[in-house]
Amino acid sequence: MTGGLTLSEPADRRKYYRLDTRWPVTIILNSVTVEGETTSISAQGVSITCDESLLLGVSTSFDETLLLNEICTLHIRPPDYYSIKVSGKVVWTDMHGIDGENKTVGIGVYIVEISDKDRVYFKDILSAPAG
Repeated sequence: MTGGLTLSEPADRRKYYRLDTRWPVTIILNSVTVEGETTSISAQGVSITCDESLLLGVSTSFDETLLLNEICTLHIRPPDYYSIKVSGKVVWTDMHGIDGENKTVGIGVYIVEISDKDRVYFKDILSAPAG
């Protein structure tokens, strides 16, 4: 690619490779705990979906909201590896569909704190050949 980026090329704006994943994740914000699932991971962040209305300004069933730039704790549970604890900053939220029963929400979390061992694990799986 040459020249500047445009909004029509969102994938090209990504600085780090993303791996599609479907791993269980627990999101903890203050005293609220919500279960979700990763949709992708990168060396710097995690994309998550959950069935709670954590979108900015939308109250959850726990009467809390997940605001942009808030720090949350994630417990990510990949297969064949122990639970990975990550502290991260919410950098985006997206309502995938809300029609009464369908309240799926997307959340982007920038990794602020992760153990060296777990960072190496992420690096290893991100550099492993697909297959």
